[in-house]
Amino acid sequence: MGKKQKYYVVWDGHHPGVYKTWEECKLQTKNYPQAKYKSFPNQATAEEAFNMGFYEFQKLNKLHKLKSKLPQEVERNSICVDAASSGNPGKMEYRGVDTQTQKQLFHKGPFDQATNNIGEFLALVHGLAFLHQQKSSRAIYSDSRIAIGWVKKKHCKTKLKKTARNAEVFELIKRAEDWLKTHQYSTKILKWETKIWGEIPADFGRK
Repeated sequence: MGKKQKYYVVWDGHHPGVYKTWEECKLQTKNYPQAKYKSFPNQATAEEAFNMGFYEFQKLNKLHKLKSKLPQEVERNSICVDAASSGNPGKMEYRGVDTQTQKQLFHKGPFDQATNNIGEFLALVHGLAFLHQQKSSRAIYSDSRIAIGWVKKKHCKTKLKKTARNAEVFELIKRAEDWLKTHQYSTKILKWETKIWGEIPADFGRK
């Protein structure tokens, strides 16, 4: 079977609109600060979302997600973290949400010239520190095996080079690594199984 046709909405980019290919969408969002875009399974839903506007779509999408039941296997007493990057490297941001209510607990960025893997690592450490400060027994979900591995080794093994533009990101990395080396935590770090459960609740909705 051939790959199903997707449609791409660009709400905020060089030329907003509905596009039929990822290549066209990428042209409209590349090097555009905080571009807002998302893929849809068919043209009708894409055009409806585009006409609705980004923020109205986000509100509707959030309500839909809140009504949706979490998979039975997911631990309810938990938080989820995720990151998004427009480019590799590019502008990166990350956040953490309550798994069940999807209430945002923290959000950082956007930061210049960073990668998604760095964002996933920082999000996970931020989540661990957040739960530690709250003295919470909740677990934490991440959909990034790389970030989970980096956290276990207490080291962000990025190949990204430090520059004047991303110096703040590297300072955050150092602080995160220092926190891991100086704090004991019992928080369960769990892998979010995207292929089985769908996107993690902290997802930024830009795929």
